[in-house]
Amino acid sequence: MTDLFEKCRNFTLARQLMDAGIYPYFKELESEQSTEVTIQGKQFIMMGSNNYLGLANDPRMKKAALDAVHKFGTGTTGSRFLNGNTVLHTELEKKLAAFKGRQAALVYATGYQMNLGVVSSLVGKGDVAVVDKLDHASILDGCRLSHGEIRRFKHNNPADLERVLKEIGPSKGKLVIVDGVFSMEGDICPLPEIVKVAKKHGARIMVDDAHATGVLGRHGRGTSEYFGLNHGEVDVIVGTCSKSLASVGGFAAGDKDIIHYIQHTSRSMIFSAALPPASVAAISKALDIIESEPERLKKLWDNSKYLLAKFKALGFNTGETQTPIIPVIIGDNTKTFLLWKALYEAGLFTNPIVSPAVPPKRSLIRIAVMATHTRAQLDKALDIFEACAKGTLKKKYSALVR
Repeated sequence: MTDLFEKCRNFTLARQLMDAGIYPYFKELESEQSTEVTIQGKQFIMMGSNNYLGLANDPRMKKAALDAVHKFGTGTTGSRFLNGNTVLHTELEKKLAAFKGRQAALVYATGYQMNLGVVSSLVGKGDVAVVDKLDHASILDGCRLSHGEIRRFKHNNPADLERVLKEIGPSKGKLVIVDGVFSMEGDICPLPEIVKVAKKHGARIMVDDAHATGVLGRHGRGTSEYFGLNHGEVDVIVGTCSKSLASVGGFAAGDKDIIHYIQHTSRSMIFSAALPPASVAAISKALDIIESEPERLKKLWDNSKYLLAKFKALGFNTGETQTPIIPVIIGDNTKTFLLWKALYEAGLFTNPIVSPAVPPKRSLIRIAVMATHTRAQLDKALDIFEACAKGTLKKKYSALVR
């Protein structure tokens, strides 16, 4: 007789990493998300956070959240459909729609729930979801829930997208789904070319701006603004509120009839409690700050360009990144964990990324830059990285440098 829990007892990978002293996950932070954090009483330079604009610990964000708690309490205790909807939610959706240049928007409790709900709502039986091979896991999971067919095209390859769309033909509904910024390696989707191919074959387009909102474009409005696309060229723009918007939640923005349909058919929204008032208020305040402080976005890019140039000068392989996400590509999972451990012991908090989060032999140390990092912090981080990879550990890590 097969025991359902046998797989649990046979799962040994995490234990092996723990026993080897290189388990990098579930670190317990004792401080707020800032450029420096505290773990077990030790200070670390934080280079592994998606707090791109440095708003997660901004006093104005905290005040907005506290004010919402005082007025609306700690939670909604119900779905938006029933008792969980507040004026804060509606106001935020109007603000998000305006920020993205769309007619309407819809807020979810998490970004993951958003992709599950939006994709499975729009793609049904007989339809096809056409996805970039490196799209986020939440997009792929939404496709699996949709009862539609899933087809993949080569990463950032419009020609291969055209091949796939030709094979599908005109008789099926098609939704092309791409990330605006790919979260592990920091490269940007060639959206104008993707749009051109999709429109040619009668496909609709959805762009996930999770890592593009607050980062790309002159005003931080995302991938469409970055490329100067007209509002009607992308059908649905989605994203999360847990990166630049420094809270939690997800959103979808598009034409009123599309958002109205999603609002009444998206199971992950219908059957989930609404986003807590404190989070809603913080997201709204983040949008205000982004629009009123363009210098914050400029500082993010100044820091990003500085750090990337320094990493390249040191000889590290940083892939095709074009954003404040800087991957140091290593290629071997064990070496990635070992280098992460050396960095961590030296006081630098980074993210080790291994397959299946990235393709096999593409493991990397993920660095994320913030607008609020000081030049001194960036230089110290570079010194630590160089020392760990080239200096006292040169023999062990010599294969990591070109």
